[in-house]
Amino acid sequence: MTFDLKGKTALVTGGSAGIGKGIAKALAGAGAQVMITSRKAEKCEAAIAEIGGESDFITSHIGILEEAERVVDATLERFGSVDILVNNAATNPWAGPMIDCDVPRLDKTYEVNLRAPLQWTQTAWTKWMQENGGSIINIASVGGFATSEALGVYCMFKDALMHMTRQLAAEMGPKVRVNCIAPGLIKTDFAKVLWDGPRGKQIADMLPLGRLGEPEDIGEAALYLAAGASWMTGNTLTIDGGELIRITGEPPIEE
Repeated sequence: MTFDLKGKTALVTGGSAGIGKGIAKALAGAGAQVMITSRKAEKCEAAIAEIGGESDFITSHIGILEEAERVVDATLERFGSVDILVNNAATNPWAGPMIDCDVPRLDKTYEVNLRAPLQWTQTAWTKWMQENGGSIINIASVGGFATSEALGVYCMFKDALMHMTRQLAAEMGPKVRVNCIAPGLIKTDFAKVLWDGPRGKQIADMLPLGRLGEPEDIGEAALYLAAGASWMTGNTLTIDGGELIRITGEPPIEE
């Protein structure tokens, strides 16, 4: 099946690197006009050179509501529509037990990973999608399905993002589809501490598919949700190389 996004515009938050850039490249490759946003202009400029097609960028602070309005307005002015919104930007300022997390880092994780996707979705809805339709794609994590020794706070908000996806899908249909992707361990700078060095190979060897994920793997999934999946909403695609279903132990020996 060939996906065609010609005439559609996608806005990708955190689109200058990693998963966001992989998604932007996939959407642009299918003909979409792509606007990426991130905090640093130089990173955005470099990303645009890779993304190609009809793409552009505008810098912003993802956690500020006025910034969402400014970026959506700029996208409408530049391309004429906002048909696809990818809520990809994320942060993880705390690593350790949730019980020890201080309020500033808890608030920062909430601001970027949960509040921002809702506010950017509200903005896209009121300025374009309520009248014209569209597709929302939220980027969560397989961490949202389990507890974690060090990433409990991050995973809590990713779990909440999956519920937000279901709730918004119920509210925004039939004009707007809202879906989610839960990536496993992807080889990005954001997750480098988890996969760099021998540990990465050890993790890959434990996965049924035998390798870690690449940003392009998530780009393919986002393209499907944006350009296909016409009867799919409120769902989460798990793209994890089989992490959640891998065999973790031997069965008991029967005597």
